[in-house]
Amino acid sequence: MSEGPTAFGHRFADRSLLEQALTHRSAAGRHNERLEFLGDALLNMIVAEALFLRWPKADEGAMTRARAQLVREATLAGLARSMDLGAKLALGPGEMKSGGHRRDSILADALEAVIAAIYLDAGFDACRAVVLGWFEPLVAELVVGKVEKDAKTRLQEWLQGRGKPLPVYTLVEARGDEHDKVFFVRCDLADPVDTASGQGSSRRAAEQCAAAELLARLDVPRAPRRGPG
Repeated sequence: MSEGPTAFGHRFADRSLLEQALTHRSAAGRHNERLEFLGDALLNMIVAEALFLRWPKADEGAMTRARAQLVREATLAGLARSMDLGAKLALGPGEMKSGGHRRDSILADALEAVIAAIYLDAGFDACRAVVLGWFEPLVAELVVGKVEKDAKTRLQEWLQGRGKPLPVYTLVEARGDEHDKVFFVRCDLADPVDTASGQGSSRRAAEQCAAAELLARLDVPRAPRRGPG
């Protein structure tokens, strides 16, 4: 690990924390899963606080959608790529061969682990300052009350608005190792009768994918965007 005295915007006093954060479960040694757990909680808190302070008139729904967009796997993986985090990961031979350093789920998890490592190394204030530095451009791009609802919410509201039964999501299969599963989900509609499948690195992500497929088939328009009023 040769990123120099400062890594990801923080100078580590305890370099072993950074090394652990960048060590995937497939590699030998202390891996980053426990740090990922802590980092996920810290990230949600930091982003929630930032939105709360930045958007004093926004309602809970608007802030919840904005936070979900900011902390989702694809966003975290994009940030990780911008920091070249993948090149710094310690992976086992199998993950190396399969391109694990490019996989969204592994990159997002490692970024959360880095957040926890910074917190343990320097405390909450230092961690918050670093994380806000990463996310500030993304937060600044958001417009109050104009973050689009996710696919599952849109599909449910479209069906409810027409007095139709709600969709039923069924987990069909989960493949892969415990730390790197791929979930396959089916979404069934009773009226209109239709079925769509989706896959993702979590059950929720797979459900969102299936819902998005059904929205496209039903040609459901995107909701008009409004401010909080």
